[in-house]
Amino acid sequence: MILSFKSISNGIATQRLISTLFHEQNTIDTLMVVLVAAIVTKSGKAILSRQFCEIQRSRVEGLLAAFPKLTSAGKQHTTIETENVRYVYQPLEELFMVLVTNRQSNILQDIESLHLFARVVTDLCRSCSEYDISKRAFEVLCAFDEIITEGHRENVRLAQVKSNIIMESHEERNQEIIAKNKEREAKEELKRRAKQFEMQRKEATKRGQGFMQGNFSNGSGQNTSQNFGVDRYSPSIDTYKPAQSYDRPSSYSRSSTPPASQAKGMKLGRKAKASDLFEALKTDVVDEPPSLSRSHSAPASHNAEQKPIHINIEERVSMTANRDGDLDQLDIRGVLTLRIADPSSAQICFKIQANDDSAIQFKTHPNVDKSSFKQERSIQMRDLNRPFPVNQNLEVVRWKFTSQDDTDVPLTVNCWPSPAGDGTCDVNIEYELEADLELHDVVITLPLPAGPRVNVSQVDGSYFVDAQRNVLEWTLPVINNDNRSGVLECSVAGDNVDGFFPVSVSFTSDKLICGVDVNDIFNLESKLPAEFSKDILLMTDDYIIG
Repeated sequence: MILSFKSISNGIATQRLISTLFHEQNTIDTLMVVLVAAIVTKSGKAILSRQFCEIQRSRVEGLLAAFPKLTSAGKQHTTIETENVRYVYQPLEELFMVLVTNRQSNILQDIESLHLFARVVTDLCRSCSEYDISKRAFEVLCAFDEIITEGHRENVRLAQVKSNIIMESHEERNQEIIAKNKEREAKEELKRRAKQFEMQRKEATKRGQGFMQGNFSNGSGQNTSQNFGVDRYSPSIDTYKPAQSYDRPSSYSRSSTPPASQAKGMKLGRKAKASDLFEALKTDVVDEPPSLSRSHSAPASHNAEQKPIHINIEERVSMTANRDGDLDQLDIRGVLTLRIADPSSAQICFKIQANDDSAIQFKTHPNVDKSSFKQERSIQMRDLNRPFPVNQNLEVVRWKFTSQDDTDVPLTVNCWPSPAGDGTCDVNIEYELEADLELHDVVITLPLPAGPRVNVSQVDGSYFVDAQRNVLEWTLPVINNDNRSGVLECSVAGDNVDGFFPVSVSFTSDKLICGVDVNDIFNLESKLPAEFSKDILLMTDDYIIG
């Protein structure tokens, strides 16, 4: 009897399960769902397709292949209904954006979804061509999944879809910042060690032992008989002649003293390996482009002339643009630093001037009178009887400016690599000054993916090929109204166009993009104008193209 009861119970459970499955299947058939979102050609060929419900591939291909046959030539419609499905479509230049839904679906909601699909495709792809859509297929399909989930429309807009597919990671940004800090620390350490080697070389030169610091003349670690006839006190003879296209421009030379590696004479008590290490460090760190050293040396030249009241105004510009030169993001951050050396000059007020642009956002020090700054852009203490700190670098004002408008870019750089068909690329780089600025120590760095084999046919300014970093550095001492544009043409080994990006740019200027400046300072105690000195510097942080 027990076995019989269990058999009856199992039979009832199976019947209930089958009934539930049939009920769920019938429910799915009556739901208002989007079955397929696809981009097809006029002949019915699917460029890409995304299914949101369980449906066989052959069935999808059949539905899309039948779509062009159902459209009426010369008539403008957005929907087509068949016995089983409904097509909702919209032209995309030479293609069609098609949604396949069941007949129970809400037609108004489907049309709204169709328009969002079309806007996503046109936003992600440069042109609605078969090539561009196939190239960005992954991003397009990810965007489709943000719009439709299991056949049902999500309540999202275009901006939300774009934000979701970017998939930014806070942890990844932190790791990038840590990596940059480590790289900066390593460069500082190399610079410190190189300076130590340079000081040792100079001390040895003063003692008349400069010949002991050089490498062997033939570079092979062995002396030749010719070295023994050189006077130890006579200047060395430079026999090193690099290739013409690899010559470092004269602006890179640090001094007129010949490098230690070119000195001739006997070498006693030292190994060539130590000297090679010095040369490697010297190449990496000591022979830096002027643009890297200007940010440290330029302010130092003004420190000797500082007044008891000194103002330092600095802006740092970061820019990212795509390979076509279209701006992705421009970010400018500035700071005005006040230093007072004399306590009698500590009670002051002054006004700052800046460009009349509401996009520039200012932020003042907590002890600065904010109401006075908002009304007149005046810098003074909240309590006028309280002086500014003495012998401290006080950041009284900070500002930032962000833009995605191409007209705000100070210097545009375009790189055009074209494969020549023989394993090389013809690369054209051009710059154009867009802002009313005078830029100094401009360095445009081009990666060399296949090594330092470069043949420069035309260049405005000078260039240097760094064989260790595999880059070509195009240097221009000044860019102003006299040379607002320039070009460099070269033939480079390698035919991988992607390898020539990203192109980085660095420069400095004594005029700021946001136009922040101080013209007068007023002493509140003496009721008279106060003398002051100021330094103004614009420099780049990350100026990247591609």
